[in-house]
Amino acid sequence: MPEERPVSLMARHDPDAADLAEMRTVRDLIRHASSRFHAARLSFGHGTDNAHDEAAALVLWALHLPPATLEPYLDARVSIAERESIGALIAERISSRRPLAYLTGEAWLGGLPFLCDSRALVPRSPIVEAMDNALADWLQTMPPADQNWPATIVDLCTGGGSLAIHAALRFAQARVYALDIDADALALCRSNVRWHGLADRIEMHRGDLLDALPAGTSIDLLLCNPPYVPESSMRELPAEYRAEPGHALAGGPDGMDLIRRLLPQAAKRLSPDGLVVLEVGHEADALETAFPTLDIAWLETSRADRMLALLSADALAAADLV
Repeated sequence: MPEERPVSLMARHDPDAADLAEMRTVRDLIRHASSRFHAARLSFGHGTDNAHDEAAALVLWALHLPPATLEPYLDARVSIAERESIGALIAERISSRRPLAYLTGEAWLGGLPFLCDSRALVPRSPIVEAMDNALADWLQTMPPADQNWPATIVDLCTGGGSLAIHAALRFAQARVYALDIDADALALCRSNVRWHGLADRIEMHRGDLLDALPAGTSIDLLLCNPPYVPESSMRELPAEYRAEPGHALAGGPDGMDLIRRLLPQAAKRLSPDGLVVLEVGHEADALETAFPTLDIAWLETSRADRMLALLSADALAAADLV
């Protein structure tokens, strides 16, 4: 058994460092990190929603273990170097108040890893869940006339490209377009697309909303996680959310600024069986107020039942938004 290093002078004056020096196992480190996160009153929501899960994610990443492999390793002993590396990451998470994914450079969504940094939002959209569950169930009851549907998928406001990549894997017959106005976000998207080996399936274009889409392209399925946070909520965001690009969150006075411009464009570009899956977070009432004539269906997710709006080409045409 390797000899433990003596507690350093710093540790004698820093209770947190002294506590860390007593940690021996993965279980110990997760408990320690969780306690420190609680004490620091961190905010979560970028892949985890509580201090324990955040601590587990941090420790697993630092030990080069994939997510969801915690149980077999809980009582495994860690080396001094591993413990110190984890301690440094815990301290950085607390002092910086940045999302863990920005510190590690990696985020997981729907069982897939993505390169992640402050050029784009941390991947977390429930649209990924809906593609395999609520949307799939809806398509069983109302199947499109074309058996090859969707032939064309657009991920608008793609950011790092997580939705485009999931869509390309979920719908193997489709051509996928990843669109964003931000060149830095598209650069991150391009890295993720290459990492997942999908450069031949996903086209990336920069531009304002659907103006970025090649002329004449008809859309079967439009996925969009737009900026929808209203001004009042933007002012109250925790530091972890303020570390993300503000233009990817801020949706104007009621959160609907970009969506007001998007839906008339979508009405013109959707195929006859086309659908829009639009994330609006907690702003369902704002969407219904902004578009009182629009027939909106809601896709249920494990988080909420009024977070994802499902809009058909027929519904957009009937609402006379153009």
